Amino acid sequence: MKRVLVTGGAGFIGSNLVEALLARGDEVCALDDLSTGRLTNIASFASHPRFRFVQGSVLDPDLVLSLVDRAEEVFHLAASVGVRLIVSQPLHSIVNNVRGAENVLEAAHVAGGKPVILFSSSEVYGKGDGLPLRESDDTVIGPSSITRWGYAAGKLVDEFMAIAYHREHGLPVVIVRCFNTCGPRQLPDYGMVVPRFIGQALAGQPITVFGDGRQTRCFSYVGDVVRGVILLSVASDAFGEVFNIGTDEEVTILDLAERVRRLSGSRSRVEIVPYEKAYPHGFEDLSRRVPDLTKIRDRVGYRAEVDLDTLLARTIEHHAAQRTPPRVAAAAQAQAGA
Repeated sequence: MKRVLVTGGAGFIGSNLVEALLARGDEVCALDDLSTGRLTNIASFASHPRFRFVQGSVLDPDLVLSLVDRAEEVFHLAASVGVRLIVSQPLHSIVNNVRGAENVLEAAHVAGGKPVILFSSSEVYGKGDGLPLRESDDTVIGPSSITRWGYAAGKLVDEFMAIAYHREHGLPVVIVRCFNTCGPRQLPDYGMVVPRFIGQALAGQPITVFGDGRQTRCFSYVGDVVRGVILLSVASDAFGEVFNIGTDEEVTILDLAERVRRLSGSRSRVEIVPYEKAYPHGFEDLSRRVPDLTKIRDRVGYRAEVDLDTLLARTIEHHAAQRTPPRVAAAAQAQAGA
């Protein structure tokens, strides 16, 4: 049994990670300021004897140090995420992400060199056009006038800091770059496309595809990502390195909308919305983003096990159960079990 700290532990990925760590037998403390995390995400294990929740911020260095000092391992997920949130609150996003990572890394160093698994993002590749994208590829960040690239640059600074702590202080750090992690518990509130499409489909509203719909992404199941991250956390030869994590199953956003409509049994129409109507000034998109997963596969044997249709069916089932009617939930459950 390990004593583990998960920052952002009431968030979408964080709560799924906490659940997996508890199942492994660990004692887990989740730190979350509940800005994007939710208590409902941790409700199913809130009374677990090996679980503790602390409401607070990674921007509080004294709190972070006190929690890291009690832990044997740290998973750092607390961050500002989601395109809509980042575009609407650029300053908060940069400060929260960079200063939060700095506080966690410094605390881990001061507390005796606690291992840190730092969650980064595929956004750090920026406009990189190497396909599939490898961890060693150059990053190509766009102009500072485009808010999105401030988020990408901030996450890249997190990575530079983590590697610097490893090289200068020997801090055991592993960096994971997530590619569009999705699944139950994810909300559409901050611009997440899969839950937004599902919510629109279940409500009978138009499923709004931003841009022309021909841009492609790879949507990975949260359970696969959590499993891969835990595999990396116990691989001592992964320290000081960066790993892509997710799936390389590529889909256009237009096809994604059609799949959501089909799997949910919705009669919603798919509607194309130009970017300039969807977002304020400060947004720029990429035509493709596909990860090369060779490194993580070779190092720890990771492979994505859940395909896109299964991911969507499970997520539709979750959202349908939250909103009813029962017949929609039953249909989604049948799809998930197929």
